[in-house]
Amino acid sequence: MSMEFDMDGNGYTRRTTLSALLAGSAATIVGTAAPRRVWASQKPLVTATDGVLAIAFDGALYSTVHRDGTPISVLEAGEGVRLEDGAVLDRFLLLDHSIAPLKGGHKGKRCRLRGVADGRLEKTLDIVFRDDFPGAATMTVRYRNVGTSPLVIAAWWSAAHKLLAHPAGAWTFAGSSHPDRRDWVQPVTADFQQRNYMGMNGSDYGSGTPVSVVWRPDVGLAVGHVETVPKLIALPVASQPGGTRIALEGDRPILLDPGETTRLPETFIMAHRGDHFVPLDTYRQIMAERGLVAPPVPESSYEPIWCAWGYERNFTLDQVYGTLDKAKAVGCDWAVLDDGWQKAVGDWVADTAKFPDGNAGMKAFADRIKASKMRPKLWVSPLSAAPDSDLMRDHRDMLLLDASGAAQNVTWWNSFTLCPAYAPTVDYFKKVVQRIIGDWGFEGLKLDGQDLNGVAPCFNPAHNHARPEESVEKLQDFWKAIYDTAIAINPDANVEICPCGDSFAFFNIPAINNTPASDPESSWQVRLKGKTFKAMMGASAPYTGDHVELSDGGDDFASTYGIGAIPATKFTWPKDTDKPTDKLPPGGFVLTPEKEKLWRKWIELYRKNMLARGQYRGELYDIGFDKPEGHAVAAGGAMHYAFYAKKWDGPVELRGLGKGTYRLTNSFTGEQLGTVTAGRNTVHLTFTHAVMIEAMPAGGAA
Repeated sequence: MSMEFDMDGNGYTRRTTLSALLAGSAATIVGTAAPRRVWASQKPLVTATDGVLAIAFDGALYSTVHRDGTPISVLEAGEGVRLEDGAVLDRFLLLDHSIAPLKGGHKGKRCRLRGVADGRLEKTLDIVFRDDFPGAATMTVRYRNVGTSPLVIAAWWSAAHKLLAHPAGAWTFAGSSHPDRRDWVQPVTADFQQRNYMGMNGSDYGSGTPVSVVWRPDVGLAVGHVETVPKLIALPVASQPGGTRIALEGDRPILLDPGETTRLPETFIMAHRGDHFVPLDTYRQIMAERGLVAPPVPESSYEPIWCAWGYERNFTLDQVYGTLDKAKAVGCDWAVLDDGWQKAVGDWVADTAKFPDGNAGMKAFADRIKASKMRPKLWVSPLSAAPDSDLMRDHRDMLLLDASGAAQNVTWWNSFTLCPAYAPTVDYFKKVVQRIIGDWGFEGLKLDGQDLNGVAPCFNPAHNHARPEESVEKLQDFWKAIYDTAIAINPDANVEICPCGDSFAFFNIPAINNTPASDPESSWQVRLKGKTFKAMMGASAPYTGDHVELSDGGDDFASTYGIGAIPATKFTWPKDTDKPTDKLPPGGFVLTPEKEKLWRKWIELYRKNMLARGQYRGELYDIGFDKPEGHAVAAGGAMHYAFYAKKWDGPVELRGLGKGTYRLTNSFTGEQLGTVTAGRNTVHLTFTHAVMIEAMPAGGAA
């Protein structure tokens, strides 16, 4: 039987209830359906659970998290507020609770708890468990002013728990964006502190995926929000004595008049095994039901890429044209023209210094690429405009302005940010896409810039925003308008968003059908980003390792191949540019005969097995704790494994095998490595940096 309780509708008047609380009344029961009233206790009184995840509450609504019956966190105030006067309300006297089956077709249960703090603030927790998401729950927290005076909440926290320490330590994933382009996955050191604010952490770095994860070798805890638009909250992870704290926090003031209620962002919490892959994959499935889902992927999204960025902004058409046949011969199908083709950032028309025929020259360029049996893609940095651009001369009304009236800087291109929630901005860029895809005939867009994940609240009075946060929340609509415009012209158009080292914004996923490693600073980042994207977009998501020249040694195709990513390169040929903008690495980017042999072999191997289309099995290996680092992809009836270590000489476990015997082959060298079964799945490997193994069913018994 479903029981719904509220302060005025549960058999008690507000006056008698508060009087009883202030008088120190003990537990009271009225009839069989009446709620229980208890005082704070160190012992759990109410447990909300799906049999895997359990959140146990005491009489003060302090809570502890359990996984499979084992406590994994300390008892603490999982939810609470700090008032404007500095008072902290985190002990809420448990008034009542209920459990009821879910309605609307989903199997599961809803647990509701209600309590009051200081006689003036009521807290209601709704915790929803779904049978199809074991170990995960969504939680809605509401606060109601039950006092007689206005109340201002200056800050709040939810789902705050300290994962108990483990002798092996802990690792964390954060979905926030930072100017230093730090690793998304990091070990939790003794002094680790990261706020993971989901607003702007720099003038042009912000937002991301609103999930933080912390895990031990045996169990982990993930927290996030499941609203369908970005929220200006934080997801802090902090090392503390005895464990690692994780939470959802907000510090934007909330005014509550007497009787008024506020609802905090709906929270996702999960107790899981392994690294961040499983909770992110679960988060993806929950968000897909709410409408945020990756679009269909055209076959062209899986094709290898050559980009002219090796010649940088000072490229010449002769350099690009002279490389096309070599790029095609190596195995690339896409040819990308990067930054430098445009008149100015913001003015997305041809630079006549490079294209004397103007826009007609851009169409001729795209046609030339097609004549080379390749697909043309063009680089654009939307929402950026240089101060001296024609766009800024004629349409300064498009600028995103802060509360002081200042523009937001895009540092890399010395530009200003435009407001994505202003209709003329949207219309302008839809026309840009129409020009590039429709008029010029390019088949893809490389949407680039560290500012693509998030923008600041906009206070431009010309935009008539209902709230400044409209710019934050409608950025995803801007990208969807770009995507829809491109697809309407060419259903097979390739649309990628490359947020330059940022931790990708999940809200942009409905607007892309390809995503790159986005300027990785190491092979480690290529792999951890790949694992993360496969969780957020799906196991067969088209993820590109970005230019291989950005990986360790500038040639680490193994890190791209092994995680099921698409190979990409920015090699030059027959020589490097004579006018580099940045200092070239040792040896430059020129494709030497030795490099060409290696490039061809890796791209041929990619085409043979097409791991990018396979099922990435991210749940099988822990990217933090497993040594050597392991990845697995199911493709073509086989299991494909990749292992990485500086040096390794020892046993390795091949997880995820099915029934029968598997014949092992070194994918790169063709060397035969014996046979294994699911019951005898350990092999001895000796390698430096990486090894790729194909496990093909052989039939019979070992």
